[in-house]
Amino acid sequence: MSWEESTRQKMLHLKLPTDPRWVDIAQMQIEDILTDHAYCEQKAASSCISLIIRFNDLDFLVDTLTPIVAEEWGHFERVMEQLRKRGMKFGRQRKDEYVAKLNEFVKKGGSRMDQLTESLLMNALIEARSCERFKLLSKHIMDVDLQKFYYELMISEAGHYVTFIEMARKYQDPEKVNKRWQEWLTFEAEVLKEIELRGDRMH
Repeated sequence: MSWEESTRQKMLHLKLPTDPRWVDIAQMQIEDILTDHAYCEQKAASSCISLIIRFNDLDFLVDTLTPIVAEEWGHFERVMEQLRKRGMKFGRQRKDEYVAKLNEFVKKGGSRMDQLTESLLMNALIEARSCERFKLLSKHIMDVDLQKFYYELMISEAGHYVTFIEMARKYQDPEKVNKRWQEWLTFEAEVLKEIELRGDRMH
């Protein structure tokens, strides 16, 4: 089984695919997309650091997330390289409406492991959607260099997605995690229906 076929079975359980028009719009605003992507990688690294600090007593979590922090920051550096070699500017950070909406769905309170589960599932969902969009860019963007770049990142994001899900199942009842994950997927699909289709955002 090829990596791509395996990934489709294991990962792409998103309930609503990205509107195919997104790639065409993004292609016309590649400087904005790369800038937004750079901030996404920075925030992904920061999110993992936050989890390490909050749950520093969980050795497996700390040891698993530490290399992901380095990898996400490495992605940030690689996106910056793509900007620089095209003579593009690293623009200002824009409001991430997608992530803001997801934050509204996070359950407050509960046990410490409940809180960890919510954080891990939200991170997993963002990684899954990123992977799906990287795949679209790798297949349809006209810039051949960026096709290869986004294919490589797609593979990495798929690995992160699986890691977050498996970690949630390690620290929480797997059946409870699976049920909550389906709720997250359903909510995310509704979010995509509501927010404007923009070519200057990765999400």
